[in-house]
Amino acid sequence: MNQEKYIGMDVHDATISAAVMNAEGKLLMECVLETKAATVLDFIQGLRGTLALTFEEGTLATWLHDLLKPHVSRLVVCDPRKNALMRDGNQNDRVDARNLAELLRTNQVKPVYHENHGTRALKELGRSYLTLTRDSTRVMNRIKSVYRSWAIPCAGTSVYSRRHRAEWLAQLVEPGVRIRAEHLYEQLDSLEPVRQAARRELLRESGKHAAVKITSPDSCDRSDSVSTAGGLAADTPSLPYQTPALGLQRFCRPDV
Repeated sequence: MNQEKYIGMDVHDATISAAVMNAEGKLLMECVLETKAATVLDFIQGLRGTLALTFEEGTLATWLHDLLKPHVSRLVVCDPRKNALMRDGNQNDRVDARNLAELLRTNQVKPVYHENHGTRALKELGRSYLTLTRDSTRVMNRIKSVYRSWAIPCAGTSVYSRRHRAEWLAQLVEPGVRIRAEHLYEQLDSLEPVRQAARRELLRESGKHAAVKITSPDSCDRSDSVSTAGGLAADTPSLPYQTPALGLQRFCRPDV
């Protein structure tokens, strides 16, 4: 008799809804757990048999994967965009957990890669750099929107330059608008050194992985490149296999 149990978890910041099914699709258990390591481990360790577990990719997916991987026979972090069954009928946490268990039992979950293999630090540094780049881009767009809202043409990148900043601010005759622009410039200036530091850390880490990849026997089949605005950067090494495109960008900013 097949003793495998299929566990679906609908994960949230405060609670986790869990559903357990057997190999025949019979619902054995449903419960709501507090999103704490000790609570989740107590639940898993209280189940008998061969355990297969799935939950969707999300903010807590990496933490939960590392926590539960040693305690189950099979763990699949699944892509929520591929779970068609989740969109059928009524939806709530309990039903979602039950549907996840059913998808796992019928082998319909689409996995998201979550093994480490030494690339986690690189991925985290990549996320950090991309977040800072998006924040900087958002502030730059807001600066231009201030000038455009007063019909001041601001094409190009000189509007961001410290050298020309006084000239640009002088065109804003309304004091409140000028102060708002000054605050945005201060925000941009504070973001830029942090973004550059994140970029250096990312390049340093990717260089380590590039060196490892070159020495591996299958490196010729597992090379990815990093794209940059306007082409490949000469100082940007290739990133290892299984690493997402990190989009290292150079801002077209003059002297800042």
